[in-house]
Amino acid sequence: MVEPRKYSIAPTGGAGPHRLLMLLLVLLGSLTLSARAALQFDVFLGYDGVVSEASWFPVVCEVKNDGPSFNGTIEVSSGSFNQNQTRRMVVELPTGTLKRLVIPVFSSARYQSRWDVRLLDERGRVRAEQLAVQPKRQLSARTVVMGALPRSAGGVPVIRQILSRETDIQPSSARLQPALIPDNPLVFEGLDSFYLNSEKAMELTANQIEALLAWLNNGGHLIVAVEQVADVNSTPWLRKLVPCNLTEQQTANSHLGLQQWVRGAPKTNEEAEATSATQTPQSGRRKLAYRANNGVPNPFGDLTDDAAFEAAPLQVAVGTPRRDGQVLATAGNLPLVITSNQGRGRVTVLLFSPEREPARSWKNLPSFWAKLADVPSVYYSVENNNQRGGWSADGIFGAMIDSKQVRKLPVEWLLLLLLVYLVVIGPLDQYWLKRIKRPMLTWVTFPCYVVLFSLLIYFIGYKLRAGESEWNELHLVDVLVRGEGAELRGHTYASIYSPVNAKYKLESQQKFSTFRGEFQSSWSGGQDGERADVLQNGDNFKAEIFVPVWTSQLYVSDWWNSAPMPLDLSVTDDGLNYVVKVQNKLDRPLAQAQLVVANRVLEIGELPVGQIKTFRLARDKGVPLRDFVSRHGGNFQQASQSRQHAFGASGSGQISDLPNSCMAASFLSQLSDQQNSFNFITPPGLDLTDLMERGNAVLLAWSADYSPVKPMNQFSPRRSHKDTLWRMSVPVN
Repeated sequence: MVEPRKYSIAPTGGAGPHRLLMLLLVLLGSLTLSARAALQFDVFLGYDGVVSEASWFPVVCEVKNDGPSFNGTIEVSSGSFNQNQTRRMVVELPTGTLKRLVIPVFSSARYQSRWDVRLLDERGRVRAEQLAVQPKRQLSARTVVMGALPRSAGGVPVIRQILSRETDIQPSSARLQPALIPDNPLVFEGLDSFYLNSEKAMELTANQIEALLAWLNNGGHLIVAVEQVADVNSTPWLRKLVPCNLTEQQTANSHLGLQQWVRGAPKTNEEAEATSATQTPQSGRRKLAYRANNGVPNPFGDLTDDAAFEAAPLQVAVGTPRRDGQVLATAGNLPLVITSNQGRGRVTVLLFSPEREPARSWKNLPSFWAKLADVPSVYYSVENNNQRGGWSADGIFGAMIDSKQVRKLPVEWLLLLLLVYLVVIGPLDQYWLKRIKRPMLTWVTFPCYVVLFSLLIYFIGYKLRAGESEWNELHLVDVLVRGEGAELRGHTYASIYSPVNAKYKLESQQKFSTFRGEFQSSWSGGQDGERADVLQNGDNFKAEIFVPVWTSQLYVSDWWNSAPMPLDLSVTDDGLNYVVKVQNKLDRPLAQAQLVVANRVLEIGELPVGQIKTFRLARDKGVPLRDFVSRHGGNFQQASQSRQHAFGASGSGQISDLPNSCMAASFLSQLSDQQNSFNFITPPGLDLTDLMERGNAVLLAWSADYSPVKPMNQFSPRRSHKDTLWRMSVPVN
């Protein structure tokens, strides 16, 4: 008899569920890995990780989707400053696509900031994220920054370090990849200069070129190094831009002119005669604080010669300067560096390659870049430059347009109210309860006092702050000549007062536009509390803001738009007078106009519609610019500070003379002093002092109750007001 076979099921019965669980985990892990592999999400912050305070910078998001199609939303929020402001951009992500998107973000942090970037799907689920992304370098608002598109990674300009040990004010250069260069001129404004190797010019797209040229026209400094003559001559936009005609390349065996230019050696008689009629071109976007070099020794004057560099032959492109080109350095009869003004900016062409030998090994090359980038000489002569912050310029414009419906309780009345409250709940309460012999009633009287004074405080607040909804706009518009038309670069300051807790919708329809809350510098209180959700709609925006009851908040929109020329202006110096011809092409008169030239403010008066008016203004008349700014801007600091205080005199936080105050705010650096007590941080391009210093005339024209663009507000306020200051700069003939 055969016995039946016995099976032990306990071991296999216990292992089966474990194996199944492990299989499921492996399957889930593989699905997760494949899902992650199907979606790649990379974030590039600033200019190769470089971010400057008080300026716009690009957040470039690169999304590669190899999985199922979906509509995504990229969300950028700050992990440190501006936590109440979120920026979003919607993007379609079909299967097998790679998309790069540029989201303009405003840097309001003085020190290291963190940014959270998320990719959400239609259901709001997080599909990918990069949290606590930090810039490599967080720079002061006054630090010189040079963008670079070199031939190779080793060709990035190395700028000579200044004496200060503060890392956030050291001049910086940032290498940009061609694919990551922004195509929005507003985002370019965080750069003072841009180095372009001619070999890389062909890699720029049409939109990137357009943005670069717009930035240049508004005061940027473009530095072009000629790698090969054919690079320039075969690129139409670049051939038209450089201030010389290129023919061939030669070898220069002697190139001492480079060393002489860096060292600041005197020009030869021929060079001095050729350039005596013109001033050295300067960029109109230099950061202006601490730029006064009077009395400061030339920091490059004692540079030693580099014998190895001087002995080595240098390949030079032969270029003939055009009429507006100025030669800065030569090798015998061959120009080496030529520069010219382009609108408010300038173009400098290097007729040799600083990325090739022997220039690449030139020991004075960092000093060459420092001088070319306009790093102030004082930085190399004085170690302590007192760069610790400054007041926000936004507060000045807030004091101009904040609602006058909001009044403050004087501190004296507040102290009196507090004193009365203490007397009532203390001695008075004890006295009358003792008189009626009911001390235990204090359990009833004390809550009554609290309720009574709470109602009194609410009543006082209602009387001081209750009002009607109000929307005020103040536009500072720079008129930039572009062919037969104009490019308008606008700063729109908008103040909104709300009588209730409410959300309001805003929208811009300009060619390029961005939106932000009020910039609060470290001296102005740091982080702001304004709540805003900004949807970047292509190059424009839609926003929803929340305004608490009985408060007035300031917002800023930076924009760029093409338009017909609103003004025609020419200024000629005949030796005794400035002959000014100006035509107002708007449909309304300009009530008040001033001309700023050669450190003086000359009054023009009213400009009627359509007429060509000619003014002869004596050169020695008018008001010194510094006196004008001090007279109308002497209260800027107090007004900017007072509007942040909940108590005090209402008038101390207000500026009533808007035309003259706006004109003074256009030259804020004139208020700076050695003690830094009147130092303001201004966004790039707001201060026009550089344009005046390089020899241009600046027209400031005030248009009351006028807006050059459609209003942002998508609601109907009970009260509204708008004003515009036109700013136009031309060379003096």
